[in-house]
Amino acid sequence: MAAALALRILPFGRYTGRPGAVVERSIRVHSRTWTLMVSGFAEPVVYLLAFQVGFGSLVGQVIGPGGQQLTYVAFVAPALLAASAMNGAIFETTYPVFFKLRYAKVYDAMLATPLGPVDIALGEISWAVIRGGVYSVAFVVVMAAMGLVGSPLAVLLLPAALLVSFAFASVGMALSTFLRSPSQFDYIRLVVMPLFLFSATFYPVSVYPESVRWLVQVSPLYHGVELMRGLAVGVLDVGMIGNVAVLAALAAVGLAATSRRIGALLLG
Repeated sequence: MAAALALRILPFGRYTGRPGAVVERSIRVHSRTWTLMVSGFAEPVVYLLAFQVGFGSLVGQVIGPGGQQLTYVAFVAPALLAASAMNGAIFETTYPVFFKLRYAKVYDAMLATPLGPVDIALGEISWAVIRGGVYSVAFVVVMAAMGLVGSPLAVLLLPAALLVSFAFASVGMALSTFLRSPSQFDYIRLVVMPLFLFSATFYPVSVYPESVRWLVQVSPLYHGVELMRGLAVGVLDVGMIGNVAVLAALAAVGLAATSRRIGALLLG
């Protein structure tokens, strides 16, 4: 109730409690291209096999959360889940949103109905989270089949992946409202790629020089990686509260910014 009330008083943030209508539209549209969604299930298999059969066989044991010795593929797998959740969320809320906003004028039509900017923002972000959740389930299943899940706490990997998706979907959609041409998506890729490579995804944060380690630790993806890595091996740490808080704050800020931008562009 408090969250709904807060959304109602945001500038340009009219909220009618009907984001489900936006989600339903997305489901209907994508039901015609369901084969593209099915193809996404191949991604976790390819990634994990590449590390288990290929590169991972060249690397020895790696120190994981709590000082545990892990195989390299067991160390990387939870991080790839976090990165996959990020990439899927960014992909779903950047160019598709840009096209609907600037060319198809889908949101103009939605605002001509009782829907408000917050309904649109929350609906689009929820669809990205749903789609990311489908892929995350596939990823976790593959991890379990390959023996890369070492704790019952791994059941929390899916909620953690949904949180990562929500955070990056919110930010991705907010950024899309500032873009004026498709060529400007290069700026988003310029940020996403370093996040993927330098968020302790492929090696422990301890390998970084002390002078740049803090930069890695402020990366939002780093918090997703640390959270999932701990859950995968069953190591709970008080730092996980901070990881969740950072991702939740990112999601809230992104949702608020997206709602205000849609309102400012289409209703202002």
